[in-house]
Amino acid sequence: MSTVKKAVVRQGFKTGEHVVYPSHGVGQITAIEEQEVAGFKLELFVVSFQKDKMTLRVPTAKAASVGLRKLADADAVAKALTTLTGRARVKRTMWSRRAQEYEAKINSGDLVAIAEVVRDLYRSEAQPEQSYSERQLYEAALDRMTREIAVVDDVTETEALKKIEAQLAKSPRRASKAEVADAELEGDNDDLAEEAA
Repeated sequence: MSTVKKAVVRQGFKTGEHVVYPSHGVGQITAIEEQEVAGFKLELFVVSFQKDKMTLRVPTAKAASVGLRKLADADAVAKALTTLTGRARVKRTMWSRRAQEYEAKINSGDLVAIAEVVRDLYRSEAQPEQSYSERQLYEAALDRMTREIAVVDDVTETEALKKIEAQLAKSPRRASKAEVADAELEGDNDDLAEEAA
């Protein structure tokens, strides 16, 4: 009897395959198991998230409805990377509302939507600091994007991150340090004028 495991296929997914679970990012289907829950037999995908040291069990029949998907193809990765070079689109709404929208995009599992969050929240070294919550959302989106591109392109996460950063550097209107300094000086002058009034 051989000990080689044969890949089991259900709902178009097979054991050993990397997949994306919307609210957790890239994981790997390690097994398909049956469990009895309330007298019903339930078939489950066992999805392991190595980096988070977490295992998730997803009913095979519910895989599509919970948003479990195959990894992005090369075209989707290219589109996501191109998205990074676009102009940041920041709505003039309250931060709490924008934060909810960014969180929804990150948890959508859609690589292009995640790239939009990375693009919109990216700050070059010359730009003003981000708030803690902006930084958290940026890091979460960047991490999701990096992990998926690393697995799709079969490279390390460091190499995937370098690829993303190279694209971000190409985006328009990254303020130079001189422009930021000028803006800060103008802001200081406005404050002085208000104090004098």
